Amino acid sequence: MQPIQTLTDFLNASDVSYRFFDMGRRVSKLSSDTFSSFEQAHIPYPQPYLKQAWIGLLLWNPKQPDSHIIWFLRLPLDEQGLLVRASRDEFLDRLARCVGDQLLEKAAEQDPLKDNPLAFTPDQNKMAAFHANAGLILRQPASAFYQPTRDYLSGLRGYDAWEALGIQGIADLCSRLDQNSNEAVLVHAIDKLPLQPLEAFAAQLEHHELPHLLSQQLSRRFHRELETNGCEAKVIAALLRGLSQSHSDQLRHNALIAALASNFRGDVEVLVSIAGRCWQDLHSPEVCDAFLEALSHNDAGQPAFNQIISELLFIPGMRDPIMTGLRNPQRSDALALALGGFFGQIHKPDRSQ
Repeated sequence: MQPIQTLTDFLNASDVSYRFFDMGRRVSKLSSDTFSSFEQAHIPYPQPYLKQAWIGLLLWNPKQPDSHIIWFLRLPLDEQGLLVRASRDEFLDRLARCVGDQLLEKAAEQDPLKDNPLAFTPDQNKMAAFHANAGLILRQPASAFYQPTRDYLSGLRGYDAWEALGIQGIADLCSRLDQNSNEAVLVHAIDKLPLQPLEAFAAQLEHHELPHLLSQQLSRRFHRELETNGCEAKVIAALLRGLSQSHSDQLRHNALIAALASNFRGDVEVLVSIAGRCWQDLHSPEVCDAFLEALSHNDAGQPAFNQIISELLFIPGMRDPIMTGLRNPQRSDALALALGGFFGQIHKPDRSQ
């Protein structure tokens, strides 16, 4: 028997079925091969958030899908984005002591994550998205909130009757767009939704690759809101996140360029949404240059600029496009000043020692 050196080894030896999810920037599937390569320090974590790997783990008995447990682990990363193995090894030792070779049976009785510094609780939107995904994997029915959500989108009771909607129902519907004409129902409703439910649906759509018609309709609503007096930045930010997995690069780029040319361009919530959900679009020089210029004028000042740039540079593959944009000889004086502040913060001597 191979020695158990990683969490993947432990799971494979425990005779359970399991599925990893990334829970950082959005809820997305994380392949077992990718997680295993990350555990062995062969690759940096592909989507770090706050310089950590945020992992959701669904474990179940393949013969009894109802017998399942869920763990949320926040694994620290080193300066290269690789796993800090000491934290993982400490968790493995604790896991072995708690459950031995009876993972599902004993983990339900003695939670190995109780009082563990690696454990975290996702926010309610991510938790709902995770449970919607878990339900599909375990072939469980949707929550009791699902059908009322479909009924609401039909508009039969009016689109103002949204207060009783549950986040889990919205998450269930967005994870089942390919079932029961759910995509068509949502496409029909997008243009009619009040801002609060629109924001709630966008917050769930950010976790899914959007079908083409839904992307188009969400994009049309985004541009309409962008031109509406009185629209709040949080709605613009939510709609950008909702569009972040549209298959159409041009559609996303058009939305980003429009937002970065609007009155919302300096709003830190909008800028965080772009950096946190649309970071891949910053490989486009046009989008990246517009983003960096807007970031240099953000309404939270130099600390926000430093934090957002530092986060982006930590994502694998993002250093080249970001540094190219920052060093653009055509950059504005404001961006040059913000860049100087960023490098000054990095090289500031540590006076705490």
